Amino acid sequence: MSRIGKKPISIPGGVKVEIVNSRITVTGPRGSLERELPPSITAEQEAGELVVKRASDSVTDRSLHGLTRTLIQNMITGVTEGFSRTLELVGVGYRANLQGKKLTINIGFSHPVIFEAEENMELEVPAPNQIIVKGIDKQQVGNFAAVIRKVHPPEPYKGKGIRYAGEQVRRKVGKAGT
Repeated sequence: MSRIGKKPISIPGGVKVEIVNSRITVTGPRGSLERELPPSITAEQEAGELVVKRASDSVTDRSLHGLTRTLIQNMITGVTEGFSRTLELVGVGYRANLQGKKLTINIGFSHPVIFEAEENMELEVPAPNQIIVKGIDKQQVGNFAAVIRKVHPPEPYKGKGIRYAGEQVRRKVGKAGT
């Protein structure tokens, strides 16, 4: 039995969970999320808790059991608290600017790079070298932050580029120059 999959998911107050056929919908104060459950996995609501069950002990069903439970837990966390990723711009003259829902990044290219916030997502620029991506869908927030980081990932010699907050960049030594 999956150690993660067998744990019941507690449903906090103000969150409404609906299960119709194999589709689960979670609605909370921040918004609503939907997900299709795999065919061999079922979810049942029992006394303020949600229990995820699998049909058989096949390898596929066992792996989907814990995954599905975690995805549903992330949906509930997203509609109550939300998720965020912080990015840092490291380099001389590297800066970000937010105008409405458009994020403009200047990172040494001949042109600025412009991103538009997706649905159910907010962008914040508390400092010119910091970007915060917030939203209710953990996968969407992480993916959007990865797309921004991909524009100029941190390079190993000087460490310049866009990195996640707290990310350790492994530095290389320069030329030997004997």
